[in-house]
Amino acid sequence: MCTHSPLCPTTDSPDREAARVIAGHPEQGWSLLCNGLLIFDDTGELLPDGQIIAPRRPAVAMA
Repeated sequence: MCTHSPLCPTTDSPDREAARVIAGHPEQGWSLLCNGLLIFDDTGELLPDGQIIAPRRPAVAMA
């Protein structure tokens, strides 16, 4: 998917979140990266193959 030079990290790389944003929707809480990764504001991820990566931090409760 990536056409940048140098290429962005693939989705199986440990630094996969370093890929460039190609579609950002902060009002909805997600961004699509050029490697096909969907990242969410709660730090969760959705890989192109449908695999879910759970959020690494808990959501902050509004008091």
